[in-house]
Amino acid sequence: MKKLPLLLVALLFSGAVSLAQTADETALKKAVEELRLLLISPDRQPLEKITSAQLSYGHSHGRIEDQQEFVAFMLSGVSKFVTIELQDQTVDITGNIGIVRHTLVAETNNLGEIVPIKIGVLMIWQKEQNVWKLLARQAFKL
Repeated sequence: MKKLPLLLVALLFSGAVSLAQTADETALKKAVEELRLLLISPDRQPLEKITSAQLSYGHSHGRIEDQQEFVAFMLSGVSKFVTIELQDQTVDITGNIGIVRHTLVAETNNLGEIVPIKIGVLMIWQKEQNVWKLLARQAFKL
C-alpha cells in the first residue's frame, strides 16, 4: 500500500515529461513543415526568421551556404522547388536540440528544366527563446 503513492507520483512525472516532449516534437514538426512550404514559396523575412544566424546549409552536391547565402539562393529563382514531399521522417529531441531526418522527394524547376530529386536530409534544429530555428542541414544522395 505504501508503494501506491510512489507509483502514482512516478506515473504523473513520466506523463508530464512525455507531454513536454510531445509539445516540443509537435512544435518542431510544425517548423519543419513551415520550412518545406518556404522552400516552395520563398520569402526573405520568414526564411531569415526560421533559420539561425549561424546556419550551415549543405546541399547534396556538396555546396555549403551560410544563412545569407541560403536565403539569397532561395530567392534567386535559379533552382525553384515545384513540389516537396517528406517521407520516413523521424524527430528526436535532446534538451534544446532537435534532430530531424527524412527522405525528400521533389521536383525542381532549374531554369525551365523540371528535375526530379530524391535525397536524404539530416537537419539540426536549436530551440532559441522557445522557437525552433534551423541550425544545420545536410542533404545526401541516396
